[in-house]
Amino acid sequence: MSVYDAVEIDSLQGGPADLSQYRGKAVLIVNVASKCGLTPQYAGLERLQETYAARGFTVLGVPCNQFMGQEPGTSEEIAEFCSATYGVTFPMTEKVDVNGEGRHALYERLVTTADGEGHSGDIRWNFEKFLVSADGEVVARFSPKTEPDSPEVVAAIEASLPA
Repeated sequence: MSVYDAVEIDSLQGGPADLSQYRGKAVLIVNVASKCGLTPQYAGLERLQETYAARGFTVLGVPCNQFMGQEPGTSEEIAEFCSATYGVTFPMTEKVDVNGEGRHALYERLVTTADGEGHSGDIRWNFEKFLVSADGEVVARFSPKTEPDSPEVVAAIEASLPA
């Protein structure tokens, strides 16, 4: 089943994000935070967006405040920070929980995928990355410390781009 089926989430600007719009694209879904030691990864995520968007790819940022309160801002504050500090142009969703009883349905589907080290289940920290193929299947999971433009992420993206 596609991660886009029956999953409702709002955009950071409000209103439905309609995940079905990403059918036919490769999508790197990342739980993000503005006040984290890994926050500079926004720059690498934006480079991926700029490099691959024309080839059927997008990054989808999903703000989360579950890790030491590192995403405390409002939707407006998050959007302003991302735009002003990192020039983020990729889409962002509303702030959600990625772990626990309130885990968003999107993450219920994502966390069953294991990363290269065999970790599945709960998100470990901000900037954990999931690559979703054009048909909506999760094809890779990357640790929070794996840089967005690392060779393994880039290779996985290139292999997942639509024909």
